[in-house]
Amino acid sequence: MVEKSILNIKSLKDQVYEYLRDQMQKGKIRPGATINMNETSQKLGVSKTPLRDALLQLEMESFVSILPRRGVVVNQLTLQDIKEYYAIIGALESAALLTAFDRLKKEDIDKLRALNSDMEDAINQDNFNLYYKKNLKFHNSFLDLCKNSNLVRIVNNLKKRLYDFPRQRGFVKTWEMSSIREHKELVKLIAQGRRKDAASFIRDVHWSFKVQERFIKDYYTHATALSKK
Repeated sequence: MVEKSILNIKSLKDQVYEYLRDQMQKGKIRPGATINMNETSQKLGVSKTPLRDALLQLEMESFVSILPRRGVVVNQLTLQDIKEYYAIIGALESAALLTAFDRLKKEDIDKLRALNSDMEDAINQDNFNLYYKKNLKFHNSFLDLCKNSNLVRIVNNLKKRLYDFPRQRGFVKTWEMSSIREHKELVKLIAQGRRKDAASFIRDVHWSFKVQERFIKDYYTHATALSKK
């Protein structure tokens, strides 16, 4: 017997997607686990159609793999994945900054400084969740100005893979402080009108796997352990 639906009347596919993403972020659906479609559809009180559509979207975003005769497997995040995501995000954010550069006004630069200051205050208080939110706003300040919704969508999806899979409770404070210093350098380059230097900095330093590797291996302990097997 199908249980009463715990979802509201929105697009069922979108609600199922959001439910599964929330479960992944909270660590209730772990990397390496198998998603049972029968059990999940019964739990949510929906047919398999919106569930299948949601899983197809998650597969497109690399969160799961739909395997013939094996079902739906939640993908592991590997160091190679992280390396590739950093290269993609770095290239796209660099391109976005180049496009948005002439649209960045004094008030936008002041906003970047204020957000970075808020991030520093959050880390000094060991409030990683607040740091995380301010960090996304910092980057979105110029991403939104590039006026390329497809670019922004790809970047945001990759960041979900990096940060919400699941959201780790701990953090590497030295990494966050290093990122704050990099943000200060980036804002300085923008304020000086050094378009190419700013774009290169965000690609070749801030989103460089090689530059950030020591921090990445400390933070992504599971991915690091997988690479040693």
